[in-house]
Amino acid sequence: MTFRRLLLTPLIALAAWAALPAHAADRLRIGVLPGVYADAIAAAIPDARAQGIDVTAVEFTDWTTPNVAVNAGDLDLNFFQHQPFLDNAIQKNGFKLASAGTSFLANIGLYSLRHKAAADVPVGGKVALANDPVNQGRGLLLLQKAGLITLKPGVGFLGTVDDIAQNPKKLKFVEVEGPQLVRVTGDVDIAQGYPHFIVASKAFDPSSGLAYSGIEDARFAIQFVARADRTKDPVIQKFVKVFQNSAAVKAAIDRAFAGDKRLYVLTWTQQP
Repeated sequence: MTFRRLLLTPLIALAAWAALPAHAADRLRIGVLPGVYADAIAAAIPDARAQGIDVTAVEFTDWTTPNVAVNAGDLDLNFFQHQPFLDNAIQKNGFKLASAGTSFLANIGLYSLRHKAAADVPVGGKVALANDPVNQGRGLLLLQKAGLITLKPGVGFLGTVDDIAQNPKKLKFVEVEGPQLVRVTGDVDIAQGYPHFIVASKAFDPSSGLAYSGIEDARFAIQFVARADRTKDPVIQKFVKVFQNSAAVKAAIDRAFAGDKRLYVLTWTQQP
């Protein structure tokens, strides 16, 4: 390298630095699933940009890869899961992940395109449930609430179909990945359902549930998940506050749940 090139290199770098805005934008890459997750983050992007944060949303279609990507440092955050799901993923995979903030609670429902009440499900009827341990347990608790089954004492949301103590109608269970439940609802007598996936699919009325969970399920509020060593990162915390204070975000969440307040709760507004 000549002396002239040695002299020019820092001058070029200095010129490039001087051309940057006075406060260069911080950047976040956030993994989301389609539907309310992607819509809510998209609604937050303009407000975040106004606060100096450049946000890029990366869509996934499964519930595993977003945690792998954050754990590997390929993403700064993901936004699709509740704390019990995260705890189970950490236990099973050894991820070094933790919640960096809370969001909305997506209630679940029991849906049927064949029957008008849970009591109408016939003997030997088919029931579709989420196939992962935590969400399946949540669906089983709702079936118990509807009077269709009884679970073994104390199993809670970690229950599986093997923990059903009483099944008087001899129901048969079909286990599928959560986002796919909406697709099989018409093929079974009753199905666990996620209203925001139903809204996104336009398959049937998300407000037609035969039973719903509610604020008693606050532990299932959707979390912003980061590497455990980054949960207090100032940029991440600033974005969480932007998200929670954004009128556009609140409107996007409401649209994603068809304007039906039975289907979701903005949990951060419920905190003392």
